[in-house]
Amino acid sequence: MDIRALTPSYAVSPQINPEDLPAIKAAGYVTVIDNRPDAEIPGHLHTETMRAAAEALGLTFVANPVIGGAITEGNVTLQREAIAQSAGPVFAYCASGNRSSVVWALAHAGQHSADELIGTAARFGYSLEWLRPALEEQA
Repeated sequence: MDIRALTPSYAVSPQINPEDLPAIKAAGYVTVIDNRPDAEIPGHLHTETMRAAAEALGLTFVANPVIGGAITEGNVTLQREAIAQSAGPVFAYCASGNRSSVVWALAHAGQHSADELIGTAARFGYSLEWLRPALEEQA
């Protein structure tokens, strides 16, 4: 597992397994957001399996499947709401962490500058420069 804390309250990661959830909880995360559609992954990593494992540990679990290249306003709104409603730090995952970074940046457009959002993601290897027009539009 590779936790990449974009901020003190939001981290992203490539795909996790149910066995990773105790370490995620031990690291202080209280909400887990699954940004990966079930159609991309083997059955043992599907949303309901991950939800059951997370909730058994007392973690809040949010399914927000993001299709690469087809992020919707609904994805952005759900991510923003899940972050805002979380009682503590949020851990989001997808295939590489990129989509979780993209929806995080879009959810914070207008609250932080495009340079800050793009720069934060870049420190962890995610290139969000292509999002600049959308991020600046919300400023």
